[in-house]
Amino acid sequence: MAIIKEDVHRLDRLISDISDASRLDAEMSRAEEAPVNIEAMLATLVNMRQATADSDAPRLRLEAGGKKKLLVNGVEGRLAQVFNNLIANAISFSPPESEITLKASAAGGWIIVNVDDQGTGIPEGKEEDIFNRFYTERPGSEKFGAHSGLGLSISKQIVESHGGAITAETLIDGQENITGARFTVRLPMG
Repeated sequence: MAIIKEDVHRLDRLISDISDASRLDAEMSRAEEAPVNIEAMLATLVNMRQATADSDAPRLRLEAGGKKKLLVNGVEGRLAQVFNNLIANAISFSPPESEITLKASAAGGWIIVNVDDQGTGIPEGKEEDIFNRFYTERPGSEKFGAHSGLGLSISKQIVESHGGAITAETLIDGQENITGARFTVRLPMG
């Protein structure tokens, strides 16, 4: 019974994610955009995660600010979904008590948000594939079927519907050691 219950839960989540991905284009074409303060959104997401995190969970650090307000025109709930997904992925790939840095800035008419972790990096040659539907390459410590492989695909769809782009890369230090992964979201300033 426990195995059946677990499989039903996994299938329910998968169907919900597929449904969400299918509705997204239609929803985004009808949604009314409004100014969204990216710095305030990230601060809220970081505070929520930190308030519920275990003591050995990776720490989240937000670097943002400056003189410009980090405003984009968009659908706040969907943009929050993107950053929440990136934070959740960074947490799942990061070792205990490591640090995840969210850095938000403005340059050349764009809001740029980097989410850097201290995990295993992106498998070589998979920097684009990870955004494909149903692609998943999870840490060995995670239970099979815990993820649908749709989170990054949906995130890309949301970012692109806002006129932006999302990329991923492996971070490498001066000695050619992998030090983590970086996801970069670029959104046009509002």
